[in-house]
Amino acid sequence: MSVKPVVRRARADQDLLEAVEHYLQEAGDRVALRFVDAVEKAFRHIARHPESGSPRYALELELPGIRCWPVRHFPYLIFYVEREDHIDVWRVLQSQRDIPAWLSDDPDEERQGS
Repeated sequence: MSVKPVVRRARADQDLLEAVEHYLQEAGDRVALRFVDAVEKAFRHIARHPESGSPRYALELELPGIRCWPVRHFPYLIFYVEREDHIDVWRVLQSQRDIPAWLSDDPDEERQGS
């Protein structure tokens, strides 16, 4: 089994920062830390099994290759594309938002560290 590195775009990092800040303010340190742990676990899963994410939004929005994977026990979805040498994480979005509108941001935005 091949494990690909997970590379987050700047927008995904911003999404994560906003979610952690929300949990810190609304639910406290413990819940915020549980959220971070759940996201890290989801990233590890995606790195090992990128094909397991749902292609639902790829079909609905005509974004070839995009998949999503849920953050367990939290209402967030990780949106990513499997590349030849890495997992390209586009966004980490609250699942009750207008996902199509949030994903309509520029998909060619540079990844963090590129």
